[in-house]
Amino acid sequence: MGQLLCCVKVEQSTVAMRERFGRFDKVLEPGLHCLPWVFGSQIGGYLSLRVQKLDVRCETKTKDNVFVTVIASVQYRALLEKSVDAFYKLSNTKEQIQAYVFDVIRACVPKMNLDAVFEQKNEVAKAVEVELEKAMTNYGFEIVQTLIIDIVPAETVKKAMNEINAAARMRVATQDKAEAEKILQIKRAEAEAESKYLSGLGIARQRQAIVDGLRESVLAFSDNVPGTTAKDVMDMVLVTQYFDTMKEIGASSKSSSVFIPHGPGAVRDVAGQIRDGLLQAHAHETL
Repeated sequence: MGQLLCCVKVEQSTVAMRERFGRFDKVLEPGLHCLPWVFGSQIGGYLSLRVQKLDVRCETKTKDNVFVTVIASVQYRALLEKSVDAFYKLSNTKEQIQAYVFDVIRACVPKMNLDAVFEQKNEVAKAVEVELEKAMTNYGFEIVQTLIIDIVPAETVKKAMNEINAAARMRVATQDKAEAEKILQIKRAEAEAESKYLSGLGIARQRQAIVDGLRESVLAFSDNVPGTTAKDVMDMVLVTQYFDTMKEIGASSKSSSVFIPHGPGAVRDVAGQIRDGLLQAHAHETL
């Protein structure tokens, strides 16, 4: 309808190619333009000046013979001052960009190992961008940015990488667990040694207290009862200890059965055994 009235509207961020009898005549920028079709003028086509995005999937092989799919995202736009070249020189802009991306990626990635591809993907993207910039400028396009948005190895390779990672983590976990067990055993041994040491100190102090008490009892009894000897006092103390022990055994409901000789001469026999043991120990110390 607009062309019937010899007028045409060009949208924002778009230019139109005006032709006269099939030959390029003028670039029409956004706005309303007169198009005298009766004199052979017509619109040859429209060209968007907006930034466009193209995702390119390229399968290639790394230096260590691993097949990967590299996905590159190219952002580009047509230049207003070169819009004629951008419209007329290329019949399919996306295929042209895709061909250059394939060429650069398949030239760069085979020189790297798989790990290096992941680590240096920015360098790969830069190489693609530089090559595209040199090539597409001649066709009136500007490369805004190029990104490597994903690197996908073959499924078997990903599975192997996951297994290697899992094994490495399991090895570290096993080492940490063994180290923790080692520390636990050391601490347990130290605690046991400390416990035995403290128990020994307690027993030694207990025995020392018993000896001190017996000595004080013997001295007090000898002073209060003239004519008694240390032997008499010791026998009486042993008798007292003997009956106290019998009382404790009888009072305890959880004690096992204990068979001991009991009679008028039992205390004397026990006292004799203690005295003989003390004399023998003293004799060994003297020798």
